[in-house]
Amino acid sequence: MLSEQNLTRIEELKKRYQSPQSVVLEALWMWQDEHGWISNDGMKYVADLLGIPHHHVYGVVTFYTMFNKQPVGRHKLEVCTNVSCMLRNSDKILSHIENRLNIKVGETTPDKRFTLVEAECLGACGYAPMLQCGDEYYENLNEAKVDRLLEELK
Repeated sequence: MLSEQNLTRIEELKKRYQSPQSVVLEALWMWQDEHGWISNDGMKYVADLLGIPHHHVYGVVTFYTMFNKQPVGRHKLEVCTNVSCMLRNSDKILSHIENRLNIKVGETTPDKRFTLVEAECLGACGYAPMLQCGDEYYENLNEAKVDRLLEELK
């Protein structure tokens, strides 16, 4: 279920756009904000709420990497491993985080504080290597900067 505030917002958006499919991304963001991830039940709920086929919502969730398809930790660390970051040693940054947190890519720490994922490209090529955590970008990373970030996030 979504909060009354989000349900009201979705109804406003449905009136603004001709197609309820235009509201899918926003509705999914609302679901994820409230629940932390988007389960199959969440996808069905959003589809039913918008009156669109379940497979359409499933396609959106599985296409966009911004949607969590399983529970994640409080801090989702998305390390860019695309060309620019790779050339600036993002593999070492990723390995360092794995060692520091004692988890592998795709895993969450036992205390549910951190989830580590690889990101294909986060669009900050001039500031490589970088990672995103929530809405924040952390750029020009090295091991010392990563250590400081992890301490700040604890």
